[in-house]
Amino acid sequence: MMPNKSRPDFTGVWEVNLERSILRGSVPKRILMKIEHQEPRLIQQILFTNADSVEQRMTFTYETNGETTNAVGEATARTRARWEGRELVIESRMNTSGREVHFKDHWSLSDDGQTLTMAHRDDDLAGQISILEKSSQLGRTSFD
Repeated sequence: MMPNKSRPDFTGVWEVNLERSILRGSVPKRILMKIEHQEPRLIQQILFTNADSVEQRMTFTYETNGETTNAVGEATARTRARWEGRELVIESRMNTSGREVHFKDHWSLSDDGQTLTMAHRDDDLAGQISILEKSSQLGRTSFD
């Protein structure tokens, strides 16, 4: 029997299941994420491929015990990550186009550790739910 960890470890390579997800905005061709999680630090690398096969790479760093800042294009996001039970809540605010944007992402891991759900319940992306499946390989795509 596996020990019951109080907090999940999100480390791994994940791919968004576009059919199972509810995304705001234009639907991409593919979204891959590589997450390195060593409590209290979490590094999230995203490889976003749009419908025209144009790739965009982003990297975000979070600390579950404080505030971090991350560049998002020309803007800077101020982010706080905190645990609410077994769920990680990542809350970010940034000013873009003259207005403040608010994101509050709720991360949860399935009991078998193979499905990561990222849900926006009460923010500027409310209703968006990304269902990510753990990948054992990257295929032709590299995060390096």
